[in-house]
Amino acid sequence: MQPNTFIGIIPARYASTRFPGKPLADIGGMTMIERVYRQASKALDHVLVATDDARIFDTVEAFGGNAVMTSPDHRSGTDRCFEAYTRSGSDASVIINIQGDEPFVDPAQIEALKSCFDTPQVQIATLVRRFNPERGFDALFNPNTPKVVMDSAMNALYFSRSIIPYVRGAEWKEWLHKTTFHTHIGMYAYRADVLAEIVKLPQSSLELAESLEQLRWLQAGYKIRVGVTDIETIGIDTPADLEAAIKLLNSNGRE
Repeated sequence: MQPNTFIGIIPARYASTRFPGKPLADIGGMTMIERVYRQASKALDHVLVATDDARIFDTVEAFGGNAVMTSPDHRSGTDRCFEAYTRSGSDASVIINIQGDEPFVDPAQIEALKSCFDTPQVQIATLVRRFNPERGFDALFNPNTPKVVMDSAMNALYFSRSIIPYVRGAEWKEWLHKTTFHTHIGMYAYRADVLAEIVKLPQSSLELAESLEQLRWLQAGYKIRVGVTDIETIGIDTPADLEAAIKLLNSNGRE
């Protein structure tokens, strides 16, 4: 069997309801998209930004990165990744979808995703993190933090905005000490042939209910292998998140 080859694709849209122009936001003298690109390049030989905006395209080209223009009409980053992959002419066997709003993405997280494909049967992979009970029940209950449960082979059984698993026979305040919860990190990797298939799937009833794209794939019968990381991620959704990231950068002296 041929060894796996990888390409990292970073979907980056200019339009955003909560933070227009987010990929071009300045973080310590470097745009967010450049920080993501440089972090991803530490774990991948081939990285590509998929965008629908000339300003982002030009910015990536200016710092020496690779970018491709894609349609503005995509429903998701997965669809944008697939168009970018096909337009790039890449022959990589695995595509890694890297969030464009996580400027401090750790190369070790990308390596964890890559290692999932050491098993030839793996179709799709993603990452989860053990929830730290010290963060408290309110953080676990947050519907913007999807939860996931896995089978014994580390394939995802289900993702939910609700708390899963439900802990029967205990008051909710005790749940954090009764079992281990896992929260989802929205970074995916797909075999190229599988990605070509899943972008053709219609939205599923579970996806529409929870507004979680990965449920479409599970409901269609695809398996999602889960890698576990203990590394904290910092997603930037709002200008307030950006200010917090800049403070973190300054306090930690991160590059």
